Amino acid sequence: MTTLAEAADPAPLILTADQALLAELLPLAAAADVIPTTEDDPVAALGAWRRASLVLVGADLADVVVALAPERRPHVYVVTIVRAPDELFRTALVLGAEQVVEVADSAGWLVELMADVAERRTGHGRVVGVVGGSGGAGATIFACALGQGAAATGDAVVIDCDPQGPGLDRMLGLERTDGFRWDALCQTTGRLSARALRDALPRRGRLGVLSWYSGAGSRSLQAFALREAVSAARRGHDTVVLDLPRTPDRLVDEIAARCDRLLLVAVASVPGVSAAARVRERFGRHPDLRVVVRGEALSVGDVEAVVQAPVVVQMRDQPRLIEAVDLGLGPLRHRRGPLATAVAEVLRSGGEGLW
Repeated sequence: MTTLAEAADPAPLILTADQALLAELLPLAAAADVIPTTEDDPVAALGAWRRASLVLVGADLADVVVALAPERRPHVYVVTIVRAPDELFRTALVLGAEQVVEVADSAGWLVELMADVAERRTGHGRVVGVVGGSGGAGATIFACALGQGAAATGDAVVIDCDPQGPGLDRMLGLERTDGFRWDALCQTTGRLSARALRDALPRRGRLGVLSWYSGAGSRSLQAFALREAVSAARRGHDTVVLDLPRTPDRLVDEIAARCDRLLLVAVASVPGVSAAARVRERFGRHPDLRVVVRGEALSVGDVEAVVQAPVVVQMRDQPRLIEAVDLGLGPLRHRRGPLATAVAEVLRSGGEGLW
């Protein structure tokens, strides 16, 4: 039995002396990728009652717990492995439980409940999408650099949403690192937990990457896999960076709409800014779209006038950038230089606690 003292992190509390009920609930907790605190003594459980992520009270102890009158709290459920009698619903009401759950009919729901509550963080990670305003704008390089910069202070992941791109694992020097790529992830079904995704991805330090296998044949994003990956990444990381393709696609547009911020990388030239303006029209309704300008041939004011979006940063081209990528160091090789300065500015400019 897991003791209350051993539970260092908030975990589900299972309060029951019914071993048959416990035998049903523990596999569900394992499927949710959580380690519950279990207790068969309601008095001993009072210490964990408040700090547990959720509380499952067995029907066998519900009346005893009511008599102890623990403080009201959310995420309390009375669970039973037999059909719930009417009096159990009355007991649950007095206890302040959200509902009575019959395990046999609600196993999948309980797995989802435990996983969702356990992964709920103090503020989910924020998702930022990066899209090029034109071909060769450097959006993929900037997305990788942004992930590297965010990983300096928190858990970050860069997700490759462009099947025809160069491969983010290669850009970050992680192509030989074991871990899940899209090809394997698209074969999975069901809910993807934040911990499972974080542990499965190729990583360097606090930065993970979800990309494509080098040399893979036909590549295409699958709606279910992409939605699950972004959702799990948000729950398990402080910053999620999406490298988005410029090619119009309904699924990509949907994912872009879910981003907390959208960065449009534009080249400071007349053709580059004109192309960026057309891409901006595609994402015109996004509430927080900003422009990253590469080059100084045009002023910030000129770019904003054409693109009709605020410029968050303008940066000079950085020499030897491709060399750093070729060496497997990623684009953000040093904490100085135009790219590093631009990344730092974007991370600082989150506004309203974005980062």
